[in-house]
Amino acid sequence: MQHLQWFPGHMTAAVRMMEENVKIVDGVIVILDARAPIASLNPKLDKLFENKKVLYVINKSDLVEKEDTKKTLATFIAEGKTAVAISAMNKRSVDLLYQKIFDLLKEKIEKYKIKGINKPIRVMVAGIPNTGKSTIINALFGGKKATTGNKAGVTKGKQWVKLNDLELLDTPGTMPPAFSDQRLAIHLAYIGSMNDANLDFSDLAYEFLKEMKIKYPKLLKEKYGIEDADEDLELFNKVCARRGFLLRGGEYDYERCATAIIDDFRKGRIGKIILD
Repeated sequence: MQHLQWFPGHMTAAVRMMEENVKIVDGVIVILDARAPIASLNPKLDKLFENKKVLYVINKSDLVEKEDTKKTLATFIAEGKTAVAISAMNKRSVDLLYQKIFDLLKEKIEKYKIKGINKPIRVMVAGIPNTGKSTIINALFGGKKATTGNKAGVTKGKQWVKLNDLELLDTPGTMPPAFSDQRLAIHLAYIGSMNDANLDFSDLAYEFLKEMKIKYPKLLKEKYGIEDADEDLELFNKVCARRGFLLRGGEYDYERCATAIIDDFRKGRIGKIILD
């Protein structure tokens, strides 16, 4: 598997922009992917926000079993973090997030009232690419305010989104400058937080199947009808054959099969999976 790293120039500019703007916000919400909550943490951002109230939002929780999400929340709480699990596609959980933001900044709001200051609270929205930051902003405001997309790196600059008592600063997705743990890096590649154009999908799908064979063999059997593949490559071959991804002469079309496998995972078609 190739060494995974992705930190294009616009991310350096994004970090500088966040460093400048963190001084003027009342708090921060960091969006994580429920399927890879540990991989989605960016230590550089944690350091940047250490003097601010931070709410960790574990998004896409509908793609993970409830028990796994509970364990993730318990881990964060044990570390002294404030966290909430939501699905940006579910109005009730978005309403919960809205309330959590104001609960997080209750003291700040009270101080404003005492001083007679009447202004919206300002919150920076941050996280790695493709965790749903812009989608969450749009859900909070009940309409299309922020630019969204299904690939990493859609938001390139800052966007202020305003609504009466709340102003949100949407920021570009930002990766760690380096990964000390390639296992976490590959999890981010699975969920689409890296630029797919830079990835070898055949390698990626091969690694994904290896991991699922250990963690979720039942889901692989249910999705692809395969349970007796002793070797990892044999498993990949059988998925290719089962899905009809074959070239002339009966050779396996690993490239097309790999794209289908990763797409199946990202869209939740294999089942509810947590990677970290």
